[in-house]
Amino acid sequence: MASHEGAGLLVGMPHGRRALAASHHFASLHSSGLDSYAQPDTVQDFRRYLNKLRSLQPSDSESFRTEINLLLDQLISQEYTQGGIGEEEVCALLVQACRLVQLSQEHLLTKVCQLIHYLLNRLQVIVDENNLDFLLGFSISALKQCSSWTHVDILHAVAALVYANRHKCQKYLPDLLGSSGILVQLSDPVTSDPELLRAAIHCMANLCVCMPGEPYLEEPYRITCFKIFLAVLQATRFNIVDEISICTLFQNALKGIQSILNGCKMILAETDQLGSLLAVLKKYMFHGLPGLNIEMSSVLYPLPLPQYDGRSPLKPEQSESALVQQTWNRKKKSRGKQKKGQQGDERENELTDNLAPALQNLTMDAGEANSSVYLGPQTSPVKSVGKGPTTSPPARFKKLYSSDSEYSDAEGGLQSKTRSFQAKVRQGALSCFLSTIKSIEKKVLYGYWSAFVPDMPGIGSPQSVSLMTVVLKDYSPKTRACALQVLSAILDGSKQFLSVADDANNHKRAFTPFSVTLASSIQELHRCLLLAVVAESSAQTLTQIIKCLANLVSNAPYHRLKAGLLTRVWNHIKPYIRNKDVNVRVSSLTLLGAIVSAQTPLPEVQVLLQQPVVALLPNAGPATITRLSDPEWWRKEAAQEQEGRVSLHSDQLQSESCWLIRLCISLVVNPREDSCSDSDVSSTSVLQYEPSPVRLEALQVLARLVKGYFNMAQSYLMELGEVACKCIQEADGSIQLHGAKLLEELGTGIVQQQKPDSLVPVSQRVTVCQATAFWNMILSGPLPGALQNEQHPTLQTSACDALSSVLPEAFTCLPDDRQILCITLLLGLNHSENPLVKAAAARALGVYILFSCLRQDVMFVADTANAILMSLNDKSPNVRAKAAWSLGNLTDTLIVNMESMGHTFQEEFSDLLLLKMLRSATEASKDKDKVKSNAVRALGNLLHFLQPYHIVKPRFSESIESSIQALIATVLGDGTMKVKWNACYALGNVFKNTALPLGKATWSADAYNALTTVVKSCKNFKVRIKSAMALATPASREQYGSIEQFGNIWNSLITALQKSEDTEDFLEFKYCASLRAQICQALIHLLNMASLEDLPCIRKTLMEEGDAIRNYMLQYIKSGVDGEETQGEYQQRDQMLKNAIDHIHSIHETTMGMKKITEETFFADILRSCEKEINY
Repeated sequence: MASHEGAGLLVGMPHGRRALAASHHFASLHSSGLDSYAQPDTVQDFRRYLNKLRSLQPSDSESFRTEINLLLDQLISQEYTQGGIGEEEVCALLVQACRLVQLSQEHLLTKVCQLIHYLLNRLQVIVDENNLDFLLGFSISALKQCSSWTHVDILHAVAALVYANRHKCQKYLPDLLGSSGILVQLSDPVTSDPELLRAAIHCMANLCVCMPGEPYLEEPYRITCFKIFLAVLQATRFNIVDEISICTLFQNALKGIQSILNGCKMILAETDQLGSLLAVLKKYMFHGLPGLNIEMSSVLYPLPLPQYDGRSPLKPEQSESALVQQTWNRKKKSRGKQKKGQQGDERENELTDNLAPALQNLTMDAGEANSSVYLGPQTSPVKSVGKGPTTSPPARFKKLYSSDSEYSDAEGGLQSKTRSFQAKVRQGALSCFLSTIKSIEKKVLYGYWSAFVPDMPGIGSPQSVSLMTVVLKDYSPKTRACALQVLSAILDGSKQFLSVADDANNHKRAFTPFSVTLASSIQELHRCLLLAVVAESSAQTLTQIIKCLANLVSNAPYHRLKAGLLTRVWNHIKPYIRNKDVNVRVSSLTLLGAIVSAQTPLPEVQVLLQQPVVALLPNAGPATITRLSDPEWWRKEAAQEQEGRVSLHSDQLQSESCWLIRLCISLVVNPREDSCSDSDVSSTSVLQYEPSPVRLEALQVLARLVKGYFNMAQSYLMELGEVACKCIQEADGSIQLHGAKLLEELGTGIVQQQKPDSLVPVSQRVTVCQATAFWNMILSGPLPGALQNEQHPTLQTSACDALSSVLPEAFTCLPDDRQILCITLLLGLNHSENPLVKAAAARALGVYILFSCLRQDVMFVADTANAILMSLNDKSPNVRAKAAWSLGNLTDTLIVNMESMGHTFQEEFSDLLLLKMLRSATEASKDKDKVKSNAVRALGNLLHFLQPYHIVKPRFSESIESSIQALIATVLGDGTMKVKWNACYALGNVFKNTALPLGKATWSADAYNALTTVVKSCKNFKVRIKSAMALATPASREQYGSIEQFGNIWNSLITALQKSEDTEDFLEFKYCASLRAQICQALIHLLNMASLEDLPCIRKTLMEEGDAIRNYMLQYIKSGVDGEETQGEYQQRDQMLKNAIDHIHSIHETTMGMKKITEETFFADILRSCEKEINY
């Protein structure tokens, strides 16, 4: 609420709540005749006091002051609770109190302000606008007129009033935050009174709070507050001795900045003070943390190298290894029993013997850092006994902090309170850092990577302080969790930034490349996070550590890093899969899912998936135990693989079971063991499964594993299918959805494996018979029922997606009744009122229309076309997008059938339906880009499909004209590059139809002009390439139209060739060669089409730009010489140019005899030059 400082803010004040609370017994005796030991009815008392206040009249008499003073004491002394007292009553009482007290009665004024602060915070009241206007006006007048000793109480009242009410007090902002505003004058950290400074910053922080739906604080006030908060945090000295008071000041300043960042993400750009803010946040991340004495620079600058941390020379930091070693060599001291409130927030004092060697192995000193930058493979510090679950991770090492029990009872209270306030400052800095990350672009944030993310220390240098310092050394679990949330936010979306990391090769250079520095930082992150996993005692914080690891694994480029990092993560996380805390188990599975999703497929992960696990496979034999106990097992396996003794595709490894699949199946379908129960209530009659979050995460791991390592999962195909069916049958909707998702991944894996470009040997693929048996089982199970479950539309959607992943060859082999069932269900679901279901059904029909056994069925094609056209007119953009994609697939089928079946299919297909498709596609081409991109694809196919008897019909003529104009408008429009590319592709398809009057119709010139415009000036080179291909499509000279039109096309291609390297986007340069090749091919095609009248235009360009054209043509013809293309492709290009030369020669032969002409000589010289270079 407005403030949680409570009594702590009023300690030592003459009129504070703490002093007034001491008179509670006295006040209760005078307020009513109730027995002093009875529980007073606070609601009735409140209303009685309100009535008394209403009965009074303002006065300056002694009796009045005595009575009002007593009433205020009684009101402040009550312990109110929410409920029973209405907000209107509270506001009425406060307004009446302010009306009764005059500004000259300063003693009473302070009590009224204390009452405002107390009631608004205690009862969580937000004052309405009318009453707020009066109360704020009263308070601001008091600040201007009353003595300075009253200002602290008044400011606390103002802070309570403005919290969540800033939008209602706009007219008072100039008095408070203007250039000479009260709060601005009181917030100078150098000259202001300490108590006034704290109260002013508190008030200012509450003014910055922006509730959802409210307008932001105006820019001038926002910037003023931001600069004041930053100045307070940057100040080095205060006139405040009390550490708790200093902490509350810092907390409010940090909360103020956080509120500003949450309300306006542009503040950092407006003030240009990101470096200063980050320096402050880094400073206060470690505020009060024992053992750290850091001198932080006032500004952080974006640098690729580690930031400088100035440490005090008087207290040099011990290395992490020394700290850990000292901890274990120190004699254990007996500890007093901690208070109940401290047990959840502090470290356990006793450490298990198993942790010491684990931590020693995990920690790396500076000498080791030079020879090995990796955290060595570790055996788990937690030993499994029999089949029982692993115990919770042991407590943290204790000398990196101090527990409250180390203090005596006399001093422990104050020191514990101080430690708590210091921890809240650190938490405030980290929360503010989190808001900062959300307020800036990631590319800006990563400039400060080295300031907050650890790097491997050099020889003799200490480890730089970073977020991991907080994670490893802070005594507060909540603070550690905050640091992990910040680190996760930094790692989230960092894949592109981290992709430059590279240490797979040994870099022997005079300098360290940034890629190696970044790789070292990634390795250090792994090491520190694994150390934190082993040392963490709080289940909630342990969950955050594992989630942070999962985020790191999802973004790190392991294919560019030395092998072994994932192995260490894998081996350290396995004991926690059976942890007693559900959240720890779920996060552990999340991490495993991230590992199997990382740059799939990774050889290291493939080996790990086949690695037996003693703790999870209790029947494992001695060989397994020996293998696990060898810390170099992975390196030995890798060496064996290089020597040819181990192959990841060998029959031996294929036959080994994947323990992770077994584990996840067990978690999903098997009842849980009693020892893993999360409830004290046991039941013998009802089977208890793992908690739903665990089962859901296990299903997600299975889906990711199937997606990334299907070759390994395919041996469990039928079993995984049964698991998916069992999940779909369950009552839990989430389990059903994940079961359907698993089924979809299994189907997709089978389809991907059967593609022509698949690298999996045919002998190791799932056979069509196996796929048929799989889908026969699925369709005989709960999937049809899920598709018809109208009460669960999300499940219907996922079931549609699963059904669309069936292998076409397997569908052909299914019994007729199963095929009819699938088609009937999908056509029926296309009429669903739910847009998600309808979109999924439309997409599935677009998949089925490509099946060879269905696409030649005219009735099925017609039914599918009608269903898709209906969805194409749906009000949902998502449905229309899916329907447009399916329409594009359906028109692809029309072209395939036209080429394979000839006129038979075209004559059987309904003319009326074809016209309807043409009109619908034309209309869809005016829709949003997601719809438009596939609508223009469909238009190109439909116009290509039309036959002469269609074109001559009057009802088709108008539709043809409008559809071609739609394509032209799309090519020249401002749509996405994908839309433009598809539109150029569609025009190329249109040009293939010789029945269309291309070159004669009025739309011909518009179409060619659109393509020539794009080929010369489009920013995207892929679009230019496709437009050049379209210009080279017409098969006769007549299709190019007039001499002027032909010349314009030729000149445009020459211009495009000269501009083939002009781009502002360096990413387009990789397409330069392809663009030049396509333009050259188009030019040669035009030469083959040219007539005698076209040659003057060609001759003119050759004379003006001959040298440039010659160079580009030479590059194009001989590009295969350098090994970029095959010899056959070179010969094809050579022959194309020869044919063009022969054509030019033939059109002159009758008029000019055997005389060589310019064009023929020019291109013949190019051919001779190419032949000479190839021969030599």
